[in-house]
Amino acid sequence: MVEHMKWWGWGRENVSFTHSDKPKLAPFVRDHIGLDITRPPSQAPAFADLTLDPPTLPEALRAALVDAVGVEHVTLDALDRVVHTYGKSLRDLVRLRNQDFGRLPDVVVYPGDEEAVRAVLAAALAADAVVIPFGGGSNIAGSLEAPRGETRPVISVDLGRLDRVLEIDADARLARVQAGALGPHLEEQLGAQGWTLGHFPDSFSHSTLGGWIATRSSGMQSDKYGDIADITRAVRVVTPAGVLATRPVPSQSTGPSVREMILGSEGRLGIITEATVRVHRVPEERVILGYFFPTWDDGLLAMREIAESEATVSVTRVSDANETQFSLATSKKGSPANQLLSAGLKQYLRRVRKFDLEKMCLSFIGFEGTAGHVRTQRKLVGEIVGRHGGICVGTGPGQLYDQKKFDTPYIRDFLLGQGAVADVSETSTSWSQLAPLYRGVLARANKAFAELGVQGWIMCHLSHSYHSGACLYFTFAYSAPITLDAIEGYDTVKSAIQQGFLDLDGTLSHHHAVGLEHAGWLAEDISPAGVTLMTALFDGVDPGHNLNPGKIIPSAPVAAEATPAEAEPSALSKPDAG
Repeated sequence: MVEHMKWWGWGRENVSFTHSDKPKLAPFVRDHIGLDITRPPSQAPAFADLTLDPPTLPEALRAALVDAVGVEHVTLDALDRVVHTYGKSLRDLVRLRNQDFGRLPDVVVYPGDEEAVRAVLAAALAADAVVIPFGGGSNIAGSLEAPRGETRPVISVDLGRLDRVLEIDADARLARVQAGALGPHLEEQLGAQGWTLGHFPDSFSHSTLGGWIATRSSGMQSDKYGDIADITRAVRVVTPAGVLATRPVPSQSTGPSVREMILGSEGRLGIITEATVRVHRVPEERVILGYFFPTWDDGLLAMREIAESEATVSVTRVSDANETQFSLATSKKGSPANQLLSAGLKQYLRRVRKFDLEKMCLSFIGFEGTAGHVRTQRKLVGEIVGRHGGICVGTGPGQLYDQKKFDTPYIRDFLLGQGAVADVSETSTSWSQLAPLYRGVLARANKAFAELGVQGWIMCHLSHSYHSGACLYFTFAYSAPITLDAIEGYDTVKSAIQQGFLDLDGTLSHHHAVGLEHAGWLAEDISPAGVTLMTALFDGVDPGHNLNPGKIIPSAPVAAEATPAEAEPSALSKPDAG
């Protein structure tokens, strides 16, 4: 049975964040957003008390789905339908906690192989139903919900049963993997044979290979391993025209890349069933070190120089002063992070290194490879850090970062329960534009807080470095009653940040996809001509807009001379398709 996250929040039911073992956190939150987090949190409504619209599933379609996947893998269960309604964005969680379920899927199906996926899509097209692929449900860009006014049957296709590593080609260092494999299960299977994918996004515990591909995901170690677009060498996708299959070759010159068309397609072109991905031998040694820089600008300059160097590190991350202070406030009493600023170190940084402790920035840098290679990396990075006034504070903070790197979304859930709107936005831009973009976005966010009349907080870190630039990842929070009205205020802040990205030469998103959340800005990012090309692609593949309609480019179905049920049979219904 596929295991899902809790219906009302992030992660498993028995896992949550608490402030009680973090003595500095409550005062920090009170001082910076005026919120008392020591109060009992609000609770999600009891599931039994929810009022849900009943499913509307024609019997003929239900029978066809049962034929496709088996009766035990077709469900109209209320909890399953709610779990598959939204992703886990701030907007989604506010709506769920206020019992606004939008357009619930009518049925959830769990195909067990590619042939079953083909049969599901053929049945859906014949019935003019909507099909929404579902991986781990971690998306925060609105990529999983059906249009609110959708009158056709809505089918959520959960790929959770397609979770196996099928084959590893050791010579080519490639692995064939089914699209529904969750991050931990995928790494467990690869690790048992001495391999790793090296892809570790924040959502790693609750996201799938197919979801990463569909949203062009990036992982925390993409400095070394690349993002999912680099890692994915071939795909298999069930489309209305049959099974699209690309070849796992190093490079090819065969027109516009079909593989690239699937990357970031969010289910608009079909259902990803399998991918061939680059894998690497598990490194002999792996270490993450913590560093302090005197200022944010010093940290940015160091990250740029590291990217230009021969160090080839796996992680380059530096937090601004605001995020550094927050990170120190969230550390447990007695933990390595809590001990970072001992009285002795504070005195040394102030008196000897001339640090302003209110401006200093915490950094994590990762090293992987043979013992000799790691030594060389550390020496090169140490020299660069020293040239920019930084100081190494050892492996303790890095070990803590490694242990807690997937826990951040739980903090957002905790703050939401306490009455705080908290969310993230990320972008990428050139090295030359990083500092101006950072300053401009902070100014716009603070202006938005002032417009709302709230005490807000915004912080940032550089999370991925590239040849020509880097990703900046912003987090913001402010106190507000968590009602549906909170979404309007959230939109004010979120829109100010997103518009700032585009006005200041950043991209709309670096790794969170487009979905519905960012679709309104797409033409500014890729130009109106780019939207025209993308629209033509979506409409050409899916003229009836049956495949996850409205995502990336909101649009109405294209008029056709015949409905899908009346038209020429899909290639999916032909025995030789694909």
